[in-house]
Amino acid sequence: MTTATLRTIGMLVAMLVTAGVAVAEDPSAQPIKSVDVRHTATPPRIDGVIEDLWQSADSATGFVQKQPYEKTEPTERTVVYLLQDEENLYVAFRCHAVKNPPTANFTKDEDYVSIGFDPFGSKTSGYFFQVFGSGLFWDGLILDNGSGMDLTWEGVWSRAVKMYPDRMEVEMKIPFKTIRYKKGLTEWGLQFRRHIAVNFEDDYWTEVSEKDDDLVSRWGTARGIAAKSFGYYFELYPEGFVRYEDYRGTKAETKPKGSLNLKWDLTSQTSLNATAYPDFAQIESDPFSVNLSRYPIYLAEQRPFFVDGREIFRFSELHTGAFQSLNLFYSRRVGRSVDGEAVPIIGGVKLTHKAEDWNVGALGAYTDSYRDDAEGIHEPHRGFGVLRVQRRVLGNSEVGLLASGVSASGRDRENLSGRWEYNYAIGTEAALRRGSSQLLLQGAMSNRNDKKGWAVSSGYRGYVGRFLTMGTYEAVGDSFDVGDIGFAPWAGRQRAILGTGPVWTFKHGAVRNLYTTVGIARMRDPGSPRWATLGTVSINPNLRSNWGCNLDANVGRNYEYDPAKNAYVGYAYKDISYGIFGVLLGNNLNAGCNYAYSYNYQRQYLAWQGSNYFTFSYSFASPVSTTLNSNLWMEWNPDKQVVATIPRFRPRIDYRITAYMTLSVFDEMVGYAEKTRLAKSRLQSNRVGMLYTWNFAPKSWVYFAINEYGAIEATDRPGGLVREEMKQQYAISAVKLKYLLYF
Repeated sequence: MTTATLRTIGMLVAMLVTAGVAVAEDPSAQPIKSVDVRHTATPPRIDGVIEDLWQSADSATGFVQKQPYEKTEPTERTVVYLLQDEENLYVAFRCHAVKNPPTANFTKDEDYVSIGFDPFGSKTSGYFFQVFGSGLFWDGLILDNGSGMDLTWEGVWSRAVKMYPDRMEVEMKIPFKTIRYKKGLTEWGLQFRRHIAVNFEDDYWTEVSEKDDDLVSRWGTARGIAAKSFGYYFELYPEGFVRYEDYRGTKAETKPKGSLNLKWDLTSQTSLNATAYPDFAQIESDPFSVNLSRYPIYLAEQRPFFVDGREIFRFSELHTGAFQSLNLFYSRRVGRSVDGEAVPIIGGVKLTHKAEDWNVGALGAYTDSYRDDAEGIHEPHRGFGVLRVQRRVLGNSEVGLLASGVSASGRDRENLSGRWEYNYAIGTEAALRRGSSQLLLQGAMSNRNDKKGWAVSSGYRGYVGRFLTMGTYEAVGDSFDVGDIGFAPWAGRQRAILGTGPVWTFKHGAVRNLYTTVGIARMRDPGSPRWATLGTVSINPNLRSNWGCNLDANVGRNYEYDPAKNAYVGYAYKDISYGIFGVLLGNNLNAGCNYAYSYNYQRQYLAWQGSNYFTFSYSFASPVSTTLNSNLWMEWNPDKQVVATIPRFRPRIDYRITAYMTLSVFDEMVGYAEKTRLAKSRLQSNRVGMLYTWNFAPKSWVYFAINEYGAIEATDRPGGLVREEMKQQYAISAVKLKYLLYF
């Protein structure tokens, strides 16, 4: 056993010992608050006016400020009332505003309230429902004890808000059948939140600290829940859409299509989802990005069938640090893009069951074949399957199993020989939680066309006294391959990272909190005979004015493969990142940069490379906002000369017609300039788009979208001249109607 391996194992053991101490203790746990949910024979009218009926309800008071002044009395009083009948939960917020007048604005920071509840008593996940002063609203899922959220979940519920000079009143009606809940469970986890825009204040019903944030395991309790949803809860989504496609070199086509999606809650805990010939075309393409690394970019899922219930079909995440979960099911492999065309999905079905201690899910999908003889491409029919089983243990900890697979059959056009292709993976995990501390342990094996491999990944985040400690260890075998079903392109990589540092929270002054850390990273890239060793430093102050910044630096000895020398070469790796964020004129601003001396895999040499970003929104009037999202990528050569700069500008205008209707227009311009001659940069591509959306009923939408993409092409001219011209590559427009039939 080599010295490097012993050091790595020693680091891992030290990390796990530290994790064991922190996970075993939860000294900051607070007494549990509770509120009774009383029954009402007369349902309240959801109009934003808290009538006398609400006086029969129990109320939640005694909110505690999280920011700008942690664990202090709020500047305004908040009272929340809860009622129920057999089919609905009713919520009313009375937000007094004597010192800070309530703010409502479609396009800037505004006052809002939210309720979160854990209907399984899991102490790790739940639902949230949020209403803004303008009438805008959000709903979604809370994951991993509050460290993660899924905003793509969509429920069927009612809400209303009314603004007064001295208060804001909000009412909600949440049907029990729109969520999953444990039948017969009378106590649910409960949390309330209020945001006051004028002074950037956040108040919570149960105490929330800066260092831990809002943990589901420390929520209060709603007592006396008696959820009874009668009949079947059945959602049928017929969809009709017409697409006009004009791709260069092909005949323009108008394609009317239809699809059918359904969701059937067999019980309050079990749901069946199915889809047939769905339209999974993206309204907006994935944003342009420059990738100079050896690994592909992970792209987020946006397609509704895979979004709904995806919290089950995944391993747990830390949502911080360098930890990377083993992603054995990457849903964008289903109906993937081949030669710029999305492979059609014929159908899919998904069955999920959530209980107090168990989560179980099964998913299947079948894709059509795709063939392009001119390009020599033949994508066969593929069948996908995923199975997930998860068991809650030790309070809010979990153990689980995830299996995924895909198979394809087809014939090689040249020799016409039959061929069977497959890829599957089986993995297990343990997610151990205590307070804000989490320890994740994951392991998996894969088989792709009889090539077998293994991988392990572990991560820890928690406090030892005042010190926030984060660590990860990852080892991926050379033959581990989930390329057809998951996302783990770094076969052969090993990493061990450990960092720790104090967290300071200040009761007074301009700085709200400050986190600093130092750490060490040991890494070995695929095929490298040597381990890289890097030192890391991070400083993250947050101001009471809602501004903050982060500074990260990594320096050490690294090893990269050099194709010119056909060998791994050692060099002094340097990386520095800086970012600043905050609220300016009521809108979010984010800006920052990253500069690194590392290997440029596009140009195949060691050199500096840089990335800069800037995003800011500005609202001229309440319903209209403009957003500028921009990037500037820079590349140096080994002689420290800038060889290229690539700017990207994406201005966008959003017109919020009502709380349910929006019109958006954007233009993504990508340029290229030799060296640093930005003034002489040439436009390389241009994508223009427009999107109109109208949420005219619960889960029912009208979409109208236009996308046009052009790129520079060289054209031969008489006399041997070459002229570069912007030519349209495609133009797509679509009208889509999605309607919910609710039984």
